[in-house]
Amino acid sequence: MALIVQKYGGTSMGSVERIEHVANKVASFRKQGHQVVVVVSAMSGETDRLLKLAKAIDPKGSQREFDQIAATGEQVTIGLLAIALQKAGVASRSFTGWQVPIRTDGAHMKARIQSIEPEALLAACNAGIVPVVAGFQGITDDGSVSTLGRGGSDTTGVALAAALKADECQIYTDVDGVYTTDPRVEPKARRLDKITFEEMLEMASLGSKVLQIRSVEFAGKYKVPLRVLSTFTDGPGTLITLEDNSMEDPLISGIAFSRDESQITVTGVPDKPGVAAAILGPVGDANVEVDMIVQNIGADGSTDFTFTVSRGDHDKALEIIKRVAGELGAKGVAGATDIVKVSVVGVGMRSHAGIASQMFKALAVAGINIRMISTSEIKISVVIDQDYLELAVRTLHKAFGLEEKK
Repeated sequence: MALIVQKYGGTSMGSVERIEHVANKVASFRKQGHQVVVVVSAMSGETDRLLKLAKAIDPKGSQREFDQIAATGEQVTIGLLAIALQKAGVASRSFTGWQVPIRTDGAHMKARIQSIEPEALLAACNAGIVPVVAGFQGITDDGSVSTLGRGGSDTTGVALAAALKADECQIYTDVDGVYTTDPRVEPKARRLDKITFEEMLEMASLGSKVLQIRSVEFAGKYKVPLRVLSTFTDGPGTLITLEDNSMEDPLISGIAFSRDESQITVTGVPDKPGVAAAILGPVGDANVEVDMIVQNIGADGSTDFTFTVSRGDHDKALEIIKRVAGELGAKGVAGATDIVKVSVVGVGMRSHAGIASQMFKALAVAGINIRMISTSEIKISVVIDQDYLELAVRTLHKAFGLEEKK
């Protein structure tokens, strides 16, 4: 008998019929003798609907209250699934994040899990009850409801699996695994049988929407066996592993991309020590995450400083940078939201040279201009104009032979 944590996303919980389908899947695992803890998201689109209501009143309203509102989406689905399980003959009980409890820091709408007390869930499992836990949410030290940011239910699922020392964490979604890239952009994309935690971490951080980055971090850190599966079709899914036995192959595992990109450039900054900290420090203090950074020193001794942030943070960051630029005596500030990021990812980069030149050549032949470049041990990312996103993804997918079976 195994202890399995199963997480079902918003699409899987999108209607009463689908919730009953999930209940039947869970019931089948119980009949096999397994203990199951279920984590669910809100119904597809529900969180957006709730936050839209809040922002219609005040777009700059209290983030604490936004969390209070957004967390109700999962409160509905845990109750519905618990009822569906009971109807299917499976004893079940719903748990909100604060009833577990899942304790987080106080960064509302972007909270991080600090600890989980699993005793109540274990007691329920040992009593033959299936706990249904609200994903995406927790409670702060001052008793406020908190949410974990987009895709936070994945993080809840993996964190619970770690806390419960589960045998496996299964992430059920509307796709049957992790693909070499988004099949909606490249129809020749293929499902990967397995991928390393390292590669999945890069894919998640670079825009792949299959798993939230923090869920992969948790899984890798605590060595939680992680599998991505489809709620609606049977199959083996994609196993995320600690290492790949084919690491010596010239391997690119996938092409990731992100449309959620914006760029800010500060021109004519005096070139002196501390400039980067002076520019990026206030941005970080405002809880805005900076991604790619490029600094160029001009012939006149001044510096042009360019960095990227998510589009949702663009206006906030731009406002901060305009103030900072005035204090530094910079010549100008410009922002752009018409960019995207495209990346190639693979552990094979460690042992094979020439992948960067192959990537840049393929993009050049396709007439795609590169605006920024960033590299790590197992990935290369470029910023390009948004109009070229699909062409770039298809071009690179073909250039690295990802449609071919390995």
